Amino acid sequence: MGAASPPDVTGLLQAWSNGDEAALESLIPLVDAELRRIAARYLEREPPEASLQTTELVNEAYLRLIDARRVEWRDRAHFFAVCARLMRRILVDLARDRWSAKRGAGRSPLALDEALAVSWEPASDLVAIDDALNGLAKIDPRKGQVVEMRFFGGLSVEETAEVLKVSPQTVLRDWRLARAWLFKELSREDARDASSMATG
Repeated sequence: MGAASPPDVTGLLQAWSNGDEAALESLIPLVDAELRRIAARYLEREPPEASLQTTELVNEAYLRLIDARRVEWRDRAHFFAVCARLMRRILVDLARDRWSAKRGAGRSPLALDEALAVSWEPASDLVAIDDALNGLAKIDPRKGQVVEMRFFGGLSVEETAEVLKVSPQTVLRDWRLARAWLFKELSREDARDASSMATG
């Protein structure tokens, strides 16, 4: 007896884009576990007092996806890249709200480690990384997308290459260059903050 063929996520995405609401209902169980994994990856960097839990973040992403149904979905990897971007926007919006409420008190330095991962302290650092990533995207949109998909979305090198229609080697090169650029930009931001705190 042969194995059952996996459900066609790409077909369901395309049907949903074309207005088939039933396709979304069929799609959700197929993508829910992966969306929860992406959400958990984001939330492990959030402070303990963060107002969202994994289920809430996934649900908020679903709500925003409904508004994005006219997207021409290319495939599964494209879908998860868009979901990762939506989750990032949700959390950055919340972090900006928290950060503005605190007016910048207690900001901690940022660091990028040798494993090409970005780490941050709650709220303020998420905002700083988002600002730096937006700056990178203005200079080189593809490198910004690579960071977003690999770090924030948890996509593999191969999945990122598939979404961006480039080679895995290009993704790795962009990843290394983006890391160096972000490190420099965030270090400069830390120096500005330290200077303003010293003179404030």
